[in-house]
Amino acid sequence: MKYNFNDIDAKWQKYWAENQTFKAENNSDKPKYYVLDMFPYPSGAGLHVGHPLGYIASDIYARYKRHQGFNVLHPQGYDSFGLPAEQYAIQTGQHPALTTEANIKTYRRQLDQIGFSFDWSREVRTSNPEYYKWTQWIFIQLFNSWYNVDANKAEDISELIKVFENEGNANVNAVADEDITVFSAEDWNAFSSKKQQEILLGYRLTYLAETEVNWCPALGTVLANDEIVNGVSERGGHPVVRKKMTQWSMRISAYAERLLQGLETIDWTDSLKESQRNWIGKSVGASVTFNVIPNDAVTSSAVEKPQIEVFTTRPDTIFGVSFMTLAPEHDLVLQITTPEQKAEVEAYIEATAKRSERERMADVKTISGAFTGAYAEHPFTKAPIPIWIGDYVLAGYGTGAVMAVPCGDQRDYDFAKHFNIDIINIFDGVDISEEAYASKDNVKIANSDFLNGMNYKKATKRAIYELEQIGHGQGKTNYRLRDAVFSRQRYWGEPFPVYYLDGMPQMIDAKHLPIQLPEVEKYLPTETGEPPLGNANVWAWCTETNSVVENSKINNTTVFPLELNTMPGWAGSSWYFNRYMDAGNTEAFASKDALNYWKEVDLYIGGSEHATGHLLYARFWQKFLFDKGFVPVPEFAKKLINQGMILGTSAFVYRVEGENKFISKGLIKDEKVQQIHADVSFVNASDELDVEAFKNWRSEFKDAEFILEDGVYKVGRDVEKMSKSKYNVVNPDDIVADYGADSLRLYEMFLGPLEQYKPWNTAGITGVHNFLKKLWKLYADDNGLKVTDAEPTKDNLKTLHKTIKKVQEDIENFSFNTSVSTFMIAVNELTQQKCTSKAILEPLLVLISPYAPHIAEELWSQLGNSESISTVLFPVFDESHLVESSKNYPISFNGKMRFTLELPMDMSKDDIEKTVMAHEKTQEQLAGRTPKKVIVVPGKIVNIVG
Repeated sequence: MKYNFNDIDAKWQKYWAENQTFKAENNSDKPKYYVLDMFPYPSGAGLHVGHPLGYIASDIYARYKRHQGFNVLHPQGYDSFGLPAEQYAIQTGQHPALTTEANIKTYRRQLDQIGFSFDWSREVRTSNPEYYKWTQWIFIQLFNSWYNVDANKAEDISELIKVFENEGNANVNAVADEDITVFSAEDWNAFSSKKQQEILLGYRLTYLAETEVNWCPALGTVLANDEIVNGVSERGGHPVVRKKMTQWSMRISAYAERLLQGLETIDWTDSLKESQRNWIGKSVGASVTFNVIPNDAVTSSAVEKPQIEVFTTRPDTIFGVSFMTLAPEHDLVLQITTPEQKAEVEAYIEATAKRSERERMADVKTISGAFTGAYAEHPFTKAPIPIWIGDYVLAGYGTGAVMAVPCGDQRDYDFAKHFNIDIINIFDGVDISEEAYASKDNVKIANSDFLNGMNYKKATKRAIYELEQIGHGQGKTNYRLRDAVFSRQRYWGEPFPVYYLDGMPQMIDAKHLPIQLPEVEKYLPTETGEPPLGNANVWAWCTETNSVVENSKINNTTVFPLELNTMPGWAGSSWYFNRYMDAGNTEAFASKDALNYWKEVDLYIGGSEHATGHLLYARFWQKFLFDKGFVPVPEFAKKLINQGMILGTSAFVYRVEGENKFISKGLIKDEKVQQIHADVSFVNASDELDVEAFKNWRSEFKDAEFILEDGVYKVGRDVEKMSKSKYNVVNPDDIVADYGADSLRLYEMFLGPLEQYKPWNTAGITGVHNFLKKLWKLYADDNGLKVTDAEPTKDNLKTLHKTIKKVQEDIENFSFNTSVSTFMIAVNELTQQKCTSKAILEPLLVLISPYAPHIAEELWSQLGNSESISTVLFPVFDESHLVESSKNYPISFNGKMRFTLELPMDMSKDDIEKTVMAHEKTQEQLAGRTPKKVIVVPGKIVNIVG
């Protein structure tokens, strides 16, 4: 009976699919356990061997929990909206839905052939209208909600409207726009409907506002910060500029403190928690206002008595302010800039727009700025303070302005030195006293408490008090976290369930959802700059028929224009974990019963790169849904593990600069060469390039000259991220075909700890493949099964139970790599023991089955079992089999060991001495002599001194 792994893989994958072996039940007497992977975006390239790493780990854990008697939910789906499919549609004209469907088929085939225990009956796709119907529904709930600070949660907007109708907004404590004016109930009731809607937009949790965004002209869309690398788009490497656009935004800032506090309740990695804390960026300090001194520009502007508000964590340093810096995008810049400085300021603003926020934040070396010609007035001294603009200040963080204290801040100091601005040294040992604050001409004040390392908090508290007394500031807690831009100028995304009446957004009733994507001829923005949906001819909403109709019918009475933007990629991924709980439900995104049963994800595995994107947005949406009573818990995942990355071994060829000539690596001396990636499939295990294959690979290399060493071309090697662009990917299809799915699963775990980065080496897989063949031989040979009903030996039981103990500890600690080593040791020992006992070999298969399910299922079946091994209870560890009942004593003569003797562990010291002395080998060594003494250390040694 041979180990035909390809046949075995196919047999059991078919069995699992036909019998729905891994289908979870929403009503079960078993305890529940929910294991989830971050679902993939189905790219055209398919999976490479790095992608399944986390899936294999989660699958091992899911299978283990089934063996422990849990009702396990382990679903899978696809994050199937996205820019790559849209860009491919632009290039080829093929609808994104068609390419997405083809890509999903490839992914499904590849996932199935690796043997994952997914419950495919619950598959979700974010681009499926039956799924994004509920994404649209959640958007409507957000639109119809506001954040009540007193209640510390989101509430229905109808409750806020009642307060406005009866009391106005003077006593409303809400997270809202900062420029909302106070009005009475009488004012509210007198406002027009449009005016009321405009006011409510300032309170809603999703709202329209003019926002600074990352605009990519080449892609025709707004990009998130994590879609920009080194100032250009991650997709295509196109320039990105900052510009203001009217966009939908999500008021995630309302949840900043709760997002911080919630981190204390979940078992996520410390590094990931720290990333979120830094991103949220809580700071405690003061808001300080500076009056702008009138000049020609200020006098002629529409702003009366303009003020600059800054947030500072050190208001006690206010007497060290020697200039102010505004973000170039700050609303006041052009209103206060003098005519003499206008050209310089506008040029600087234009240059800054070409740099992303991340680039500006990271660049601590470049010093640049422009003087506006305007001055602000110091709140206490009334001294004029020059107002500059500089791109190290961001419009979206704090107030977009800083009070610069060069003697206390490195960037302020560097800026002041570069532009020759005065530096006021306040740290000279002078106390900040009551007289100092009262003295308008005393600008050289210091804080001795701070200098002496004592209590600057006391000085800060005093500074805030004094600022409040003169009406120029107050204590404030600030967060770096900004509201999330929610609009994308793309086609392939969720449509907003929004139409416009008199320019104001109106929600389409939930019973008419989903609003499906229309057909368009082109996936590019329109010639007038509208998003791709502007190309649709049937994209208007009829309020009489409650349906999408032709644009030609728009009359702004019963038929209105629909929103042309689509939602970002993170919309569908911010709640998908809840949909899996009840994926087929047509009446709700999930039933109350299903939500109350599964509650939250027990184990979530995915990449750390999503720390401040998906994982933050998903926590925000979960908390909102919890506030509204739609989900039972405020955090969606109890435990989260970030898997590491499998790295590829890249191959490089070396082209002489300016020539079409390639030099073998060992021959490079003084030549200036360009390092170029070569497809690893052209390179053998000896690092030798198939030159002809390389020449035929790309037309520009066809006539290239190759300088060989010893008749071959040697490439360079380096370990880096596995990526199609680096031509170093390894296709799992090839590995599965050559070695089987179980070999791939075991090898990926064997490479090292789950959280670490690990280089892939295909040659290394032969080790685990040989182990599987050895495992097979433990059960069967050419004549068939070797397993018998023989009683297990003491050694058999010891090997089994130490394996049970180690594997269980490893799985529960997610140390999967050491389990593989344990299996190898166990099989070696049992082979040496010539073990054929069914009592040993059956439970051994259960231990191995989470890691290598195909071979385990096959051998389990061969042993006469009719049910799948996946539901068999995990073997129970019995410590008694590891307790040693005897000791193999080394028997020494004058310190030199001459033989060993196995004796019971409970034998007394006197009995040990008598037994050893009576042994024939002892008598032979003594040859009639009487020893001087006999040293016995129970459980360790016997030494006869003679």
